[in-house]
Amino acid sequence: MRYWMDYSQFPYQPRRGQERLMQAVTLACENRCHTVIESGTGTGKTVCTLTAALEFCRSRGKKILYLTRTNSQQRQVMTELRQLSAKQKVFGVALQGRRNMCPLACTDDELVHGNPEELSKVCSDRKTRVLKGDEDACKFYAATISQDLQPVLRFSKEELPTAEEFTDYCIERDMCPYEICKIHLPNADVVTAPYIMFFDRFIRHALLDWMACALSDLVVIIDEAHNLPSYARELESAELSSIGLRMANREVDEFGDPEVAEGTSLRDFIAILEDILDAAVQEYLIDEDGIIPQSFVEEELMFRTHKTSIGLKSLLSQTTNYGEMVRDNKKLSGRLPRSYVFGTSNFLTFWHLLDESQYIKLVSEHETKAIEAYCLDSAIACRPLMECHTSVHMSGTLKPLDEYKESIGLPNDSRTVDIPSPFPPENRLILYSNEVSTKHDDISRDETMVDRIADHISALLRGIPRSAIVFYPSYALMEKISSRTADASNGRKVFFETRQMDQASLMDIVRGFKHASGNAVMHAIAGGRISEGLDFPGSEMELAIIAGVPYPKPTAKQRALQHFCEIRFGKGWEHAVQAPTCRKLEQAIGRLIRSETDRGAAVVLDKRMIHFKEVIEAEKTEDPVADILDFFARTA
Repeated sequence: MRYWMDYSQFPYQPRRGQERLMQAVTLACENRCHTVIESGTGTGKTVCTLTAALEFCRSRGKKILYLTRTNSQQRQVMTELRQLSAKQKVFGVALQGRRNMCPLACTDDELVHGNPEELSKVCSDRKTRVLKGDEDACKFYAATISQDLQPVLRFSKEELPTAEEFTDYCIERDMCPYEICKIHLPNADVVTAPYIMFFDRFIRHALLDWMACALSDLVVIIDEAHNLPSYARELESAELSSIGLRMANREVDEFGDPEVAEGTSLRDFIAILEDILDAAVQEYLIDEDGIIPQSFVEEELMFRTHKTSIGLKSLLSQTTNYGEMVRDNKKLSGRLPRSYVFGTSNFLTFWHLLDESQYIKLVSEHETKAIEAYCLDSAIACRPLMECHTSVHMSGTLKPLDEYKESIGLPNDSRTVDIPSPFPPENRLILYSNEVSTKHDDISRDETMVDRIADHISALLRGIPRSAIVFYPSYALMEKISSRTADASNGRKVFFETRQMDQASLMDIVRGFKHASGNAVMHAIAGGRISEGLDFPGSEMELAIIAGVPYPKPTAKQRALQHFCEIRFGKGWEHAVQAPTCRKLEQAIGRLIRSETDRGAAVVLDKRMIHFKEVIEAEKTEDPVADILDFFARTA
């Protein structure tokens, strides 16, 4: 066993901890040992992992699949590959889905909402038509198969473009970036792609074909891996909503209302499902969701349709056939081949067959009524990792590491590595106040609690004239508390992360906040998009106020997850509550320090912070304003 490799290709002057990080990745590759790494801000996770993995893979015919959660993380991969390629040539390809790389899907109002399977069908149909002589079916594909692609390959190998840069380059030449990207994959040393490209079974099989390799040939690197457990559960979950049923009725209006069982038309069947959904809401909904008995939907369907389980199976088969007909007709007319009738039938079949030990059946009512088959076991989507040569999971906020390892089903012999940030610890101050709490019971019992939290925030904003972000556990609390702090901004620009804000609007407020460096206040959500993956260096952000420990809301879904983790791991609270809460806290606090010279202070306004002191070193404060002012004076 070797414990040292030649890292002479590392493109920077190494910082403290980087050699250890590269050695951990080398050992993961050499020993085929899945490895979980918490690597603090400034350790250069991306470049270190790529350096070590490339050193191993080059001589062994393996490939690197670098999975990212966001486009900005993917851009960072390509940036670091350019630095590495300056030392020794490496070919990396940034792949995104058709919604981002297909010129038609990017501009068509209907196609832009298509899922990967639907867009694949549209693309396949148009390519077939082009090959039969109809170049108007897709001018980009027609140009792609008729033009010399060597200049594009040279551009890719020499420039190592981001997905956005490659897409623009190809579209300017009326060529299809998605199809050309697929052509480049077999020759790539590194492919960086979104999570869904690997964890969705439909896309994964296609990706492996494009890359011309088996799972065993892959070293998989998972960036910002703290997102993976919840992502994996959501990926394996499904729901049927009142909106979906309403859209299914529109398909009946357009394509006809056949009999799907003796005496039952398709519209009748949809109406029955709407009634069952209403009954579930009325009977089982508590607050925002509720657990449905496992056999409730099936029994209601058999009772209301007067069918046996065999008769119901036949009814669903007829419904599926109708949905297929709708999809085919839409495809032939050039529309997105989506059928809500097909989706409804597919969902009900899945609902009937799911493993009750791994799923919980729920009813909810947010913007719409819905029943949901929620996956409790994130290991289901992560099983393909076990077939890879190895996998490296990394984030700056993965603790507790053993909990993460267990939750996604990694083998017991998987390694865990903790590499602290190289930045001076004295540049960051973390405080907590035990005078307030956002616990629901505390707010309910003490009618002054919300006002007291707002008073603490106002005092901090008035007393510390620096750019600050206030992180709240929920939008509801943000709306209650932030309105009480409006007079405390002292002329600073104020920004809000709002519900269902699109990416463009989010980036607009982030740019505004950054531009007002040292003179702005942002109100955001702990665990939201601003609390993760965004950098606020220097004076852009020097104060983080966390208005309450961001525990998950005790919904039926959350309680079911905790129960599942208790049965599976004997650690229900630790897995389902404490670990994700700790990661949200660390993500919010982590926005403060992004370089060796950054200074910042965080204060958690919640007495329950004491439960996280083993992971987050926070000091109790009686006077946070005075303590923070003293910190900035000492570190000036």
